[in-house]
Amino acid sequence: MQRVNLTLDGETEKLLGQLAQQHYDGNKSLTVRAAIQSLAQHLAQSGWVVGGYTPVSLREMSRCGLCGGSHDAGRILYRPVFERGQGRRALTQLPTENRLYCAACAELEIAATSP
Repeated sequence: MQRVNLTLDGETEKLLGQLAQQHYDGNKSLTVRAAIQSLAQHLAQSGWVVGGYTPVSLREMSRCGLCGGSHDAGRILYRPVFERGQGRRALTQLPTENRLYCAACAELEIAATSP
């Protein structure tokens, strides 16, 4: 074990104390450990992540899976390509629905998943 000196604001110290009393018999060290493990698991969740997008030429009218915008046949929408990985938005299983995104929404999704 190693001793670590932390400086916490009053609200955080109060919350730590409450959580420690409610869940860990007052043991703040166990409470901090559980919080760090939970955060690490949440941030690095394993599963299916979007690895990129592939263009799809529409054969018939379709709607964007995010914004709902209507797109006519012949237009290009983008299908997410999934791969195994880690990320805060990782899915535990592959989606069953076939989603397509317009270029603007695909760019938003890329920005939302970038580190």
